[in-house]
Amino acid sequence: MRIILIRHGQPHLPLRPSTGHAGFSDYIGAYEEAGLAPQNLPPQELRELVKALDHVFASDRPRSRQSAAALLPGAVLTEDALFAEAPLASPRIPFLKMTVPKWAVVSRILWYLGFAPGIEDMGSAGRRAEKAADMLVARAREKGAAVLVAHGYFNWMIGRRLKRRGFVRTGSHQARYWNTVIYEKAP
Repeated sequence: MRIILIRHGQPHLPLRPSTGHAGFSDYIGAYEEAGLAPQNLPPQELRELVKALDHVFASDRPRSRQSAAALLPGAVLTEDALFAEAPLASPRIPFLKMTVPKWAVVSRILWYLGFAPGIEDMGSAGRRAEKAADMLVARAREKGAAVLVAHGYFNWMIGRRLKRRGFVRTGSHQARYWNTVIYEKAP
């Protein structure tokens, strides 16, 4: 059985603006709504890896759906909010200005410490990752392989659950667009 977890391509918005906490909050919303940047297509080696597959899972976020369609244009696309990224919230830290990636790191650390105002908490996201792993494993059992185009951090969460089930990982989860990690296990 093979499960391929792919991070979406680059979203169509600026990636490293410097901002305060309110601007980061606005950025989170814009990022969730952003589609795939038109010039950011999947690498050829990734297309080769998945070319024989006729089905692809994706989150319901535009950047994920559009990335899946660009990667496997003739495949059946199953989009599901189950595969959405573990959310971030903007911590109110007055007078502090940082780049968006730095805000994201601070926000993720605080999320681990329980900061989840009005968003899904870590425990709920973990249970969702378990359900996502169940869905991917079921597809891989049935067809031999499953591919998901979703989000970097949530893919990592799914991967942890797959490793606990005896899957062996090839590649590493990184914060790069089109990052691909393969999990394999004998049926």
